[in-house]
Amino acid sequence: MRAARATHFRSTGTTITADTLPLGNSFAALPPAFYTRLMPTPLPAPYLIAASPAAAALIGLDAAALGAEDFVATLSGNRVPLAAQPLAAVYSGHQFGVWAGQLGDGRAILLGELATPDGPLELQLKGAGATPYSRMGDGRAVLRSSIREFLCSEAMAALGIPSSRALAVTGSDQGVLRESMESAAVVTRMAPSFVRFGSFEHWFYREQTAELKILADYVIDAFYPQLRREANPYQALLAEVARRTAHTIAHWQAVGFMHGVLNTDNMSILGLTLDYGPFGFMEAFDARHICNHTDQQGRYSYAMQPEIGHWNCYALGQALLPLIGEVSAAQEALDVYQPAFAARMDQLLHQKLGLDTALDTDAVLFDAMFALMQANHVDFTLFFRRLGDLRVDEPAADAPLRDLFIDRPAFDAWAAQYRQRLRREGSADAARRAAMNRVNPKYVLRNYLAQVAIEKAQKKDFTEVERLLSVLARPYDEQPEHEHYAALPPDWASHLEVSCSS
Repeated sequence: MRAARATHFRSTGTTITADTLPLGNSFAALPPAFYTRLMPTPLPAPYLIAASPAAAALIGLDAAALGAEDFVATLSGNRVPLAAQPLAAVYSGHQFGVWAGQLGDGRAILLGELATPDGPLELQLKGAGATPYSRMGDGRAVLRSSIREFLCSEAMAALGIPSSRALAVTGSDQGVLRESMESAAVVTRMAPSFVRFGSFEHWFYREQTAELKILADYVIDAFYPQLRREANPYQALLAEVARRTAHTIAHWQAVGFMHGVLNTDNMSILGLTLDYGPFGFMEAFDARHICNHTDQQGRYSYAMQPEIGHWNCYALGQALLPLIGEVSAAQEALDVYQPAFAARMDQLLHQKLGLDTALDTDAVLFDAMFALMQANHVDFTLFFRRLGDLRVDEPAADAPLRDLFIDRPAFDAWAAQYRQRLRREGSADAARRAAMNRVNPKYVLRNYLAQVAIEKAQKKDFTEVERLLSVLARPYDEQPEHEHYAALPPDWASHLEVSCSS
């Protein structure tokens, strides 16, 4: 059933061209019902917008080489490597909590996988044209959404958050109609696998248990081989996915990231952040904030993300039930989620506040902090970054942090509690600041920064995309030459909206 993995080519000394990329495709070895083989739809006169050096290094390539004509053509879907087996996968899913039936790769085409020292990475072209799963769509992606996904994929990876990666983004002057006419673009995405919760739901709701088992066995053998030693590997799979999902969403909450569309077809079976659409990073803190303009009911608000992650794991558990066997066994696996989320979130909050020890009363301090941030709508990223500058015995040095608050006496009261907690463990200012700056980013992909880069790119000026990519690659470093990227957003940024069409 399994196709041979590609031979790793980083140290071969052989010059690799786009045509000779040593691609394998283990997913293509599954039965034909799992996908449709098809070629990408060419784009007229494609050009490279940007490439990620960090992502390219993962597969042994120099990002500069991706600007060559053969690579630009390949990354745009105009030609495919000789070893490629292009395909679009089928899956289904719940969208906004409602069963949507069959979905699938409506604008994404998998070229194959490349071997790396850390395992295979699939290359997928997003925006490469219509597939049988496009549901009346054109299969294209537009420049604005492609740049956003490219930048955020790499920004999340630099933050240490599990994510698909973005190798490059290419563009074309071909028009694509959304709310208005826009230009087309293609993002080359990378991940060990793009299998989703909805991939399993597809076979469950079609009552095709044989195919369900084939998919589960493929995922276990390829990505979770240690689970074969478990008495019930399918139960163990559900538990491991629930744990990984909980950990990833805890990391989202800790940096103020909002996905925007946590449908089950956007949930990675590997616990990766997948399918960047109307995402956002929290600015003025509001736990009820909805980053997706389409989400009128707030199902995917910041505060709801942990609960929705749990709900989605239940949907996966339902799909795997024919393989797991007993409802009680599935429930036991799903019971992993909440304690895993709580433990990781608690760990991350202690790190963000520079606390080396854990006390039972710390939850009260954390809750009071978030209540204070909510009441004052404090900028999320700036608050935690400036908190690292607090000095235990010098309240007068709090001015830049204190100025973020409207109710400054309320901040003073909380800061006094925080100082008391720091004294209790003998915290040293310099060491704590260094530790906090390693976990509290100075730079995140604020919507307005992405918008500025997009507007310049629409005029064929790609320098801001490249500059922003470089800044976001080092989110924890001071980078004084790029200080303005860490500033409060301008007034006009409050009017920006992103939706499912983004």
